[in-house]
Amino acid sequence: MNTQIDDRVPVLIAGGSLVGLSTSLFLGRLGIPHLLVERHSETSRHPRGRGNNLRTMELFRVAGVEGDIREAASVLADNHGILQAHTLAGGEQEWLFREIDPGGALARFSPSGWCLCSQNDLEPVLLQHARRLGGDIRFGTELTGFRQDGDGVTAELLDRASGGRSTVRADYLVAADGPRSPIRERLGIGQSGRGDLFHNISVTFRAKGLAEVVGDRLFIACYLTNPQGAGALLPVDNREKWVFHTPWHPERGETVEDFTDERCIAHIRAAAGVPDLEVEITGRAPWHAAERVADRYSSGRVFLAGDAVHEMPPTGAFGSNTGIQDAHNLAWKLAAVLGGWAGPGLLDSYGPERRPVAAETAARAAVRSAEHKHPGFDAAPGGGRQTNVLSVALGYRYTTGALVGADGSAPTIPERFAATGEVGTRAPHLWLSRAGVRVSTLDLFERHLVLLAGPDGSAWTAAAERVAKELGVPLDRYLVGSSPEADLAPEGGADFAAAYGVGAAGAVLVRPDGFVAWRSEGASGAPEAVLHTAMSEILALT
Repeated sequence: MNTQIDDRVPVLIAGGSLVGLSTSLFLGRLGIPHLLVERHSETSRHPRGRGNNLRTMELFRVAGVEGDIREAASVLADNHGILQAHTLAGGEQEWLFREIDPGGALARFSPSGWCLCSQNDLEPVLLQHARRLGGDIRFGTELTGFRQDGDGVTAELLDRASGGRSTVRADYLVAADGPRSPIRERLGIGQSGRGDLFHNISVTFRAKGLAEVVGDRLFIACYLTNPQGAGALLPVDNREKWVFHTPWHPERGETVEDFTDERCIAHIRAAAGVPDLEVEITGRAPWHAAERVADRYSSGRVFLAGDAVHEMPPTGAFGSNTGIQDAHNLAWKLAAVLGGWAGPGLLDSYGPERRPVAAETAARAAVRSAEHKHPGFDAAPGGGRQTNVLSVALGYRYTTGALVGADGSAPTIPERFAATGEVGTRAPHLWLSRAGVRVSTLDLFERHLVLLAGPDGSAWTAAAERVAKELGVPLDRYLVGSSPEADLAPEGGADFAAAYGVGAAGAVLVRPDGFVAWRSEGASGAPEAVLHTAMSEILALT
């Protein structure tokens, strides 16, 4: 008996939070029609997941949304650092770190900067842009079941308001349906890791008088250690809206209902050190800090992303950033396969590339939580693994996957960050002049493969044009140097070849996600053959 199909789309996305909406945004930028369904009726109202690191903001820059995100985040633009104190009103306090980017040193590595934008402010920006790009996004719609075959996925949808049911047929399904992912469970994909580490109740509240207590200490978060008021305080508007994460112990029989308004108010007053502080509780939500990574990132034509495949403690804001970067890695590969310029085997690289990054990042997040003595987490710090958070944000690398010549023995996250242009790493940022317009190298990478050749590398650009035409692969090619023949001129006398680890006659091939896929340090006697082999292997065309 044939199933009636109500909709057909290349990609169906289940889950409309940060990762699902980012997937929609990235697919929309690449011109891939898709449908996103989210069981909740609207975007998140709860201020959480606020730290957006350099790499995430680079992706949003290229996707054309960075400016709107910074505008949405403007109220917290002056907040920096993590403070630890016995109580807010007391004198016992220290900065765990004062500035994310002291002295603006990170500008030499990236055209973007960190951004403090809470999930409830970020999601509407992503939603607006995703819809503007043609995304069919349906809130209040739940994916209730699916089955897949060799040609696609058939999913059953429920309109939660009307009770109406429909069926959609998609080439691929992306599951961004959270840490308790029904799709992952239905696929029978297990998880590895230490499991639950600690639990908190996130309490939203109003307290106009708290701003006077905080004063000029405009922090990202403050960890309070007073046993009667232990927790983490986060500003929402620096004036009257706040969030307090208080330890929760379900293993002792505590329930969410035990956190009454009276209990929460007393806890917040103890944390503030102000017994008569006026507090109005406006909401509460439980959350669990865990270290888990799915054993597989896909099954057939179903791909998992975000919390559906990895959970990690919030310290360092690694979780949401890792999820958004999952979406970016997957989106270009889906677009390439659906566009016919890559073989289906390209999608097999998604899990092998992203899973090691998530596993290592989750482990580091747990260590960072211990080092910061995150309220509710009793583990002792150890390992000395948080010496360079920039290595986690920008320095992670793929040692296998859609690459040619990657160092399979290199660490996924190095101890120290260095932008070297090696295969499997994020392409280094340099400011360039293109026809008189200032651009970053990172601005070149989104829709196509990009070949960048040194000032004496014209043989590579000519060969790349011929190979791309022969293979039917969209490719942009640039000669980088100061000569009149160059397409791109580095600013300030910067040396492109040195930054990318090649000689003047060398070249690199960069993927649409900005990762170096292949590199030749110098010239070749057979550039067409070399590029034909490399591009065919990277795009699974062999």
